Amino acid sequence: MNHKYIVTLTDEESNSLNELIRKGKTQGYRIKHAQILLKLDEIPENQSWTYQRIKEAFRVSPHTISQIAKRFVTGGLEAALGRKEQANRHRKVDGNVEAHIVAIACSAPPEGREHWTLQLIADELVRLQVVESLSDTAVMNTLKKTNLSPGRRKNGVSPKPVRNS
Repeated sequence: MNHKYIVTLTDEESNSLNELIRKGKTQGYRIKHAQILLKLDEIPENQSWTYQRIKEAFRVSPHTISQIAKRFVTGGLEAALGRKEQANRHRKVDGNVEAHIVAIACSAPPEGREHWTLQLIADELVRLQVVESLSDTAVMNTLKKTNLSPGRRKNGVSPKPVRNS
C-alpha cells in the first residue's frame, strides 16, 4: 500500500518518543501516537510494520494512522502527538451562562407558572440576551452538573409532588 506521508525520525525524535512511552505520565493518546510514529519510522527494523499491522496492534483506523503521519510530516513531532484541532467545537455554556441558568432556576417562576421548565429557562436566557440561542438540553446538562436539576428535592426548584399510596 502506497502512503503519501513518509515518517523519518531523527535519533533525537526516536529517543524523545521512547522516553515519553517509558515515563507514561501523559495522556494515553499521546503515548499511542508516539508508539505509532515509532512503527511508521522508515527504518529497516520496521519493514514488517504495515498499516494493517499497526491498525491491529494499536486498535486504530488506517485514517488515524495516516493523519498522525501527515501531522508529523507537515507540523512536526508535537503536532503528531496531539489531537486534531476541532475548530467547530465551542461551548455556549461558559461560567457566565451557567451562573445565569442557576440564578433563573432558583428564582421565582414566571407569572402563571408553578415552576421553571428547561425550555422556559433557555427562552429567558435568550430574552435577557445572555445567549443568542440555547437548547433545553444544554440547560439540563448544566443543571445536572450543578445538582440543580428540576425535580431534585432540596434546591428550591419545583419539588416533585409526594404520592400517598
